[in-house]
Amino acid sequence: MSLIKQLWIAIIALLLLSFIGSLAISITTSRDYIEQEVRIKNADNATALALSMSQLDKDLVTLELLIAAQFDTGYYRRITLRNTDDSVLIERSAEEYSGDVPAWFRQLIEFDVPNGTATIQDGWRQYGTLELESQHSFAYASLWRSMLELAAWFLLAGVISLAIATVIVRGIKHPLSRVVTQAQDISARRFTTIKEPRTLELRQVTQAMNVLSANVHQMLSHESHKLDELRRHLQHDRVTGALNRDVFMGKLSSQLGSEDARATGMLIMVRVQALESLNEQLGYAATDQLLNTLVTQLGQLDSASAEPMVGRLNGSDFIFMLPLMDDVEELRIQVMAALAEVAATQPDVEVYLPTAIVPYAPHDDRGTLLATLDDALAQAESLTSFEQVVVRQRKRISLYSSHAEWRNALEAAILVGPELAYFPVVDAHGDIIHYECPARLLLGGEWQTAGVFIPWITRFEMEPALDLAVVKKALANLEDDLKPVGINLSAASITNTQFVNELRTLLAAHPLLAKQLCFEVPATLSTHAIGSLRGLCTALRPLGCTFGIEHVGAEFTKLADLHDVGLAYLKMDSSLIHQLHASNEQQTIVRGMATLCHSLGIQVIGEGVADDEEIACLFRVGVDGATGPGVRL
Repeated sequence: MSLIKQLWIAIIALLLLSFIGSLAISITTSRDYIEQEVRIKNADNATALALSMSQLDKDLVTLELLIAAQFDTGYYRRITLRNTDDSVLIERSAEEYSGDVPAWFRQLIEFDVPNGTATIQDGWRQYGTLELESQHSFAYASLWRSMLELAAWFLLAGVISLAIATVIVRGIKHPLSRVVTQAQDISARRFTTIKEPRTLELRQVTQAMNVLSANVHQMLSHESHKLDELRRHLQHDRVTGALNRDVFMGKLSSQLGSEDARATGMLIMVRVQALESLNEQLGYAATDQLLNTLVTQLGQLDSASAEPMVGRLNGSDFIFMLPLMDDVEELRIQVMAALAEVAATQPDVEVYLPTAIVPYAPHDDRGTLLATLDDALAQAESLTSFEQVVVRQRKRISLYSSHAEWRNALEAAILVGPELAYFPVVDAHGDIIHYECPARLLLGGEWQTAGVFIPWITRFEMEPALDLAVVKKALANLEDDLKPVGINLSAASITNTQFVNELRTLLAAHPLLAKQLCFEVPATLSTHAIGSLRGLCTALRPLGCTFGIEHVGAEFTKLADLHDVGLAYLKMDSSLIHQLHASNEQQTIVRGMATLCHSLGIQVIGEGVADDEEIACLFRVGVDGATGPGVRL
């Protein structure tokens, strides 16, 4: 039984006990008082009437007239005159007054009052005995009215007390409900914090649980930063902080093999010409500072990523991957400005930074891209001008020639509705955890992958419309085949209030199907987007939906900010999984991430698994699931 119900029962029981006790004491006291008063009255009236009769002639007619006159006042129940041999000479009696008093009440009270008796004298001898009994039936009515008035008062007091108790209980219930919700969140490993209530006991409990949540947040922050430091130590160049060659190549292969929007963009390769000569002129410290400035300036070209993808291929060659960029001329201007900033840090020497820019697209061959970059870089080195930037344009077949055509085509495709591809996510036993369902849109007469249209969707701010259409398609598919599916939601959608309201309304209309939906959000979330994700989870979790984060790599440090969201799973970026079996350092990082996630009850899934060796190693280091081209049912 809930505490609130127990409180109500206690209040009602207390009121009933008070009423019954007050009623019993009141009736008992009143009955004793009435009995005492009637007893005295009987005795006094009997004595007074007997004295009057003793002074009269002992004529029965006279005595009877006197008794009749006294009896007719209505205050007597019975008056009897007996002679010395106890025979009745005169008797007057009346029926008991019952009025509207219930019989059970009269039986419950039942006054026990002795008759008043007195002796009638005739001179010096006894003439007879007078017995008198007052009419006390009216006392029943008086007590009955008193009981009704007392009951009415207690009823009124009960209503007032319950009204006051309702206000008090509501004041207790709201913070108590928050405390209960927080306790349930903590039991589900969602370490939330709440405002401390005013009630002392609840405040103490809340303080303890808030401290627990704060400690978990601190622990997560500490452990995730330790893992990030280990990752940086193992994967990054110690001088410049750029990615090592092998790590960058793994990330590049992962991006080229994916179908999301980041598989389209630009590759920039910069060579620090005559690095040995610069070392001699500037010294190692100044040269290292120059290289650091170069990496920083390249990284600032990508403002969307949590960690820009800048790699160091060798001592003098740096490569930069800039997703979602398609304006070559704008990029060229930005790159030249960045390189000028780098050169300006060393005005006393000539710093030559030949640069090559090449666009990339999904499923491009990595070797071909690098060969193109090398060729363009060689051409840049041969230039005599200070601005040594060469752009190698690639002939691309665009579906549409203008922005207006793209917008119209996307609106029409969303109106027709997307199709969903199904890629399995399996556990160590080969059982299905859920299916990844990236969207396809009908553009140019064919179903196109996300890498083709997502950049344009983002440019036209059509993410909420697309995501809502994808959810509708997923619900329609679930009606035919009830299997759990994972759907991507963009950061723009989860921060859109209208989208969240429409999504909740849509899912509330399909409660059974909603339980089969897993919503995945990108790891590159801003602080505002994390707050929106928290609100979205709170709104949709009662419907049975689950939530996860995909493409988690360097963004793992944000896990501490998501400890109270209630994530069901986390998908590690394929760059962490690529060639996992061949790298002890990667295994250490992945194992640490899995352990930390498991402490929060979060499943860990590896993305982009390529072969059986990676799958076996993945499960060996503690990951719960795998997805990618190497997963076969």
